[in-house]
Amino acid sequence: MKKHNIKEFVKEYGKKYCEILNIDVEREPFKWFLASLLFGAPIREKTAIKTYKIFEKYGYISPEKILEAGWDEIVNCLDEGGYARYDFKTADKILEACQNIIEEGGLEEIKKSKEIKNKLKNLAKGIGDTTINIFLREIKWAPHEPSKYAILAAKNHKLLEKGKIKKIEGVDETELEIALMRLGRDFCRKNKCDDCPFPCKS
Repeated sequence: MKKHNIKEFVKEYGKKYCEILNIDVEREPFKWFLASLLFGAPIREKTAIKTYKIFEKYGYISPEKILEAGWDEIVNCLDEGGYARYDFKTADKILEACQNIIEEGGLEEIKKSKEIKNKLKNLAKGIGDTTINIFLREIKWAPHEPSKYAILAAKNHKLLEKGKIKKIEGVDETELEIALMRLGRDFCRKNKCDDCPFPCKS
């Protein structure tokens, strides 16, 4: 496997999920929130991407359209995407969140709250820190905590300083965090050092 320097590594492994899904996070916050709900489940990245595109294909990309579709149809979308083990509880979560987002006046209203993290978590049962941090990492409405995998990779590669990921000149912070998350998830936690695309610093 080719070994990369930091900028090459981030360019290859740090592409933002919102860019992969072609979502404008500022203009289309609900689309990104829906995607974050899917990425927040214990499911493969490719499955989450595929499932979001299924929602998009059927036009279920607003709270109103999802509620109009109903529980059975949302479960069918999740099953089609590969969420068979998590389809019922994920459908419950998505529908509950949609109802509460509408009642709150939309995500634009929610973001005005000083307690935005709690507001987002309280939108539905089962929304946890992982989902909220994924959402905030790319939308930047509030500070977030990097994933445990990003922290693991940063520590292993001497990119952790006082518990935070170092800033690298000329490198986008979000893209660096995402690249490290993928590195930690796919290599560091599995001790696949020999296959690692980004060599550790001695």
